[in-house]
Amino acid sequence: MVYLGFIGSLLVTDLALKAEIESRDGAEFPKEFDKKGLIVLHKSHNAGLPFGLLKKYREAVRMIPVAATSAVGGILFWLLQKKGHTAEKLGYSLTLAGALSNLYDRLTRGYVVDYFSINRGKLKKVIFNLGDLFIFAGGLVLLGHEVWTEIREMVRRRRRK
Repeated sequence: MVYLGFIGSLLVTDLALKAEIESRDGAEFPKEFDKKGLIVLHKSHNAGLPFGLLKKYREAVRMIPVAATSAVGGILFWLLQKKGHTAEKLGYSLTLAGALSNLYDRLTRGYVVDYFSINRGKLKKVIFNLGDLFIFAGGLVLLGHEVWTEIREMVRRRRRK
C-alpha cells in the first residue's frame, strides 16, 4: 500500500505543476527559476514520444505509452504480491508514476506538457517534466539493482571455485 501512496503523491505533484504551467501565459517563458540560472522554466507541448519522436503518428504515440504503462503496472502488481524486492518495487513505482502522468497528458490533452530544462551543455536543448525524471530515476534504480545482483552472483561463483 505504501508504494501506491508513493505513486499517487508523485503523480499528483507532476500533474499539479503541469496545470500551473498550462495556466500561465506562454509569453512568460522561458524564464530562469533560480538565481544561478541552472533551471529554466518553459511552456512546451510535446505531441510525440520522448524528443518528439513519431509525432506524425498520433495513434502510435497514444498506444505505445498505454502498452508500456500497462506492462510496468502489471510487473509492479506482480511484485507487490511478494515479500522483499524493495529496490525493484521502488524502481517500478517511480517509473509508473512518471508514465501515468505523461499518459494522462497524452490522453486528455493530446500532448505532454514539458516545463523545465537544465542550463548546462547539451541539456539546454532538452525540456522535460518531473514525470520524465521519475521514469529516468526508476530506470536507474532498476539498473543499479540488476548490476548489484550480478556483482553479488559473480562474487558467489568465484568463492565456490
